[in-house]
Amino acid sequence: MSAAGTEKAATPEKTVREGSAEKRKAIIGAARDLFVRQGVDRVSMDAIAARAGVSKRTVYDYFGDKRSLFVAILADVSQSLSATARRALDQHLPRDADITTVPRLEQALTALAIELGTTIVGSADYAAGFALVAQERLRTPLTEDDIATAAVEEAFTERVAHFADAGLLDTDDPRMTATQFFALTVLLAYERQPVPANADPLRIRQIMIDGVHTFIRAFAPR
Repeated sequence: MSAAGTEKAATPEKTVREGSAEKRKAIIGAARDLFVRQGVDRVSMDAIAARAGVSKRTVYDYFGDKRSLFVAILADVSQSLSATARRALDQHLPRDADITTVPRLEQALTALAIELGTTIVGSADYAAGFALVAQERLRTPLTEDDIATAAVEEAFTERVAHFADAGLLDTDDPRMTATQFFALTVLLAYERQPVPANADPLRIRQIMIDGVHTFIRAFAPR
């Protein structure tokens, strides 16, 4: 999740045809895996078609070209990540949550962080998306392609502002405070557990607990 929340989301061009969801998923999955392993420039549409079990014509019919396919991968990751984060927010920190004490807020934030951390850090799909963004930035430093997290960060910023107004957090800049929350939790866990296959759920959980506790110590009213 972006530390700044100012990224511009990749927006795929309209596909040549919608086709079946199963074929689209197979093509995107094949392209994502090959792009991560070999680099976008080195992967041919023939290789993607073979990996997906479809014809090259089908790949072109669904996505038009390799650039559109790359952007579609980032869009899929963005949509999935946003849906995951919004579900977690609605479950653990809903707008109408009856939270009136700092300990109760810490409990809710910890539950939120644990769900986000274990889901995001343990996902091979998300890791692949982040890796593709990193590759593209090395190849094209001025690229605006990214995984969109701004909408979720905005929703969390609103929660931070609400709890600041309620006297449970001490901050004059809810957006920066929200950024600090993610830096101490999800981003830290991803930095320390970068390979989903080797991610330790217990370690991730402890990072979330410690991160939220540090966040509360920093921003709870004195």
